[in-house]
Amino acid sequence: MTQTSDALLHGVGESARRPDATLKVTGEFAYASDLWLDGMVWGATLRSPHPSAWIRSIDVAPALRIPGVRAVLTHEDVPGEKYYGLEHKDQPVLAIDQVRYQGEPVALVAADHPETARRAAAAVVVEYEPRPAITDPRESQHFVRHQPVRRGDTFEAEVVVTGEYEVGMQDQAFLGPESGLAVPAEDGGVDLYIATQWLHVDRDQLAPCLGLPPGKVRLTLSGVGGAFGAREDLSMQVHACMLALRLNRPVKIVYGREESFFGHVHRHPARMRYEHGATRDGRLVYVKADILLDGGAYCSSSPAVVGNAASLGAGPYEVPNVRVDATGVYTNNPPCGAMRGFGAVQACYAYESQMDRLAEACGLSPIEVRMRNAVSQGSHLITGQVIDSPAPLAEMLRDLEAMPLPGPRDEDLRGLPGGVSQTTHGESVLRGVGYGVGIKNICFSEGFDDYSTARVRAELIGGEPHVTVHTAAAEVGQGLVTVQAQIARTELGIANVTVATADTSVGSAGSSSASRQSYVTGGAVKAACEAVRERFEGLPPGEALERFGPIEETREYRHRPTYPMDPLTGQGDSHTQLALCVHRAVVDVDVELGLVKVVELAAVQDVGRILNPQALEGQIHGGSAQGLGLALMEEIQVRDGQVLNPSFTDYLIPTILDMPPMTLKILENADPAAPYGLRGAGEPPTLSSTPAIAAAVRAATGLRLTRVPIRPEDIALFDKG
Repeated sequence: MTQTSDALLHGVGESARRPDATLKVTGEFAYASDLWLDGMVWGATLRSPHPSAWIRSIDVAPALRIPGVRAVLTHEDVPGEKYYGLEHKDQPVLAIDQVRYQGEPVALVAADHPETARRAAAAVVVEYEPRPAITDPRESQHFVRHQPVRRGDTFEAEVVVTGEYEVGMQDQAFLGPESGLAVPAEDGGVDLYIATQWLHVDRDQLAPCLGLPPGKVRLTLSGVGGAFGAREDLSMQVHACMLALRLNRPVKIVYGREESFFGHVHRHPARMRYEHGATRDGRLVYVKADILLDGGAYCSSSPAVVGNAASLGAGPYEVPNVRVDATGVYTNNPPCGAMRGFGAVQACYAYESQMDRLAEACGLSPIEVRMRNAVSQGSHLITGQVIDSPAPLAEMLRDLEAMPLPGPRDEDLRGLPGGVSQTTHGESVLRGVGYGVGIKNICFSEGFDDYSTARVRAELIGGEPHVTVHTAAAEVGQGLVTVQAQIARTELGIANVTVATADTSVGSAGSSSASRQSYVTGGAVKAACEAVRERFEGLPPGEALERFGPIEETREYRHRPTYPMDPLTGQGDSHTQLALCVHRAVVDVDVELGLVKVVELAAVQDVGRILNPQALEGQIHGGSAQGLGLALMEEIQVRDGQVLNPSFTDYLIPTILDMPPMTLKILENADPAAPYGLRGAGEPPTLSSTPAIAAAVRAATGLRLTRVPIRPEDIALFDKG
């Protein structure tokens, strides 16, 4: 289960070929759902149909009577602690006396066949006593976190614009469902092969629930079919391990698509009220904001999401006076947690919508109002933190404005909103152009001990120098395996590099989230390689290895420290690095049918230093696509706590037909504090693409459109007043 970079002949800065590329294109790549062991049985989960209810009784006997059923477990069978959680242990392994959201796990079944397991789970009889559900976050009295940001005392201005905005619940919509294989071990422990984002935190949550020491819970990364934040939390990990330990047999669990929608966290829906005050020439005097985030039934990473929304709540603009309140609350809606952009996405949609309103009120262009308020190196965030590395936002906006616009609309029906299904033949199609700017923190913030570990071994194999890089960093499709090999080759000058499969036998690498792995794991690999190189004593690699034998070094890498936000004022150096992206969107809108076609997206992003040009472009395209989805189509529909569209039939994500051509300009202004000067790049495009598209639709229609995703009925009412 190793990935060898025999084809990687390039180092940092070049488009080295991904070792998994051909296998993924041909369908031969082994994902976690492909795992198989002789003698394994299949697990299935019984989930609550109610968003809020007491559990009065559970009868497992009907399930046990089904031929082929090996075990049925409830909370009474949890061998250790009954609660786990990413930040707080508030989530039960299996529901105990109540359920708090639709889809909460209640019982587990293991059987010889997956269909038998599913039928047996459905046969478990649970007596529920439904109770009123809290589904409106404005009515919740249970706070996850409230984070104010206070700066200055002037809240009067010549021009004042206000707005109320809403962001729907977006799903990460990865293509590989939750899956894994748990194998009992001879030492009484368990080996888990799993698709995840964070091996060590999975282990540290699993071990107490299984009643085992961490050393007896060993995790190995299996093929991951996308993540985007949803695999930070546990899903089926503890359930598969419980069944495997009970039966002393391998147990495999694979969610179907519908169950996947219930089995992981989502992006927090948000309700936001903003007020911007400025001078008549458009220079910001103050920003007030109330940001309410629906965290759903359990904590997950909501406290950190609230912190991001608060600290970045006014955007990358110079604002001397600020009064921001970000609040996350518990409800009986599906749990929400990490998703690409992590709190900054919701705030960005609101503050960028406000900047367009301010531009209109001051008689300025959308670009000009942003340039007049743009941060630069030396500026302060609203938390008081100084931006101490390049932040060329004004230059980026000028570059974006200078990019040529696409030509006039093609009269071919296939180029119209709705494509060949277009029925109005273009007579009601209007074009609009909009802009969006986003700022995103990179790496973990607020004092988190954020580090990664790398073990690098150089040796002669068949007479040729060879390097093995081993980290616990999860490759979730972003190309991290490729980058680790590029770094090793650059630092050691050795072409043959193997990146070992990530597992918990090496020190933690943290999560593959927060655009952090190139920074921290890249930094750890670089440091370990430097330590190996020092032991070459100036000799060429082959000669050094022949003289000294294999050389192995392990290093941890930490970025510079961060600090918690002050709980009353929000002040503090809470972030280690900040990244900027700006987007321009061009859209065609059919105002009779309510259809939108994104004609073009243009983006400018500063990435500090390019490690792999092709992979970087993929990240910007992918982030922009998820932002497009949030702007126009992606939303989990929840009514009274019930999910109405848990399928890719009804939950729509952009396809290749929805993604327009993209024009990119990538800047390299090195961050002196980061390895190679790099700046995390995966998340920023998700922020700015959404408000740019929404602004373009507003420009085409003249409608306010204060909610995303924009629905057809929001537009089709245009000509009806």
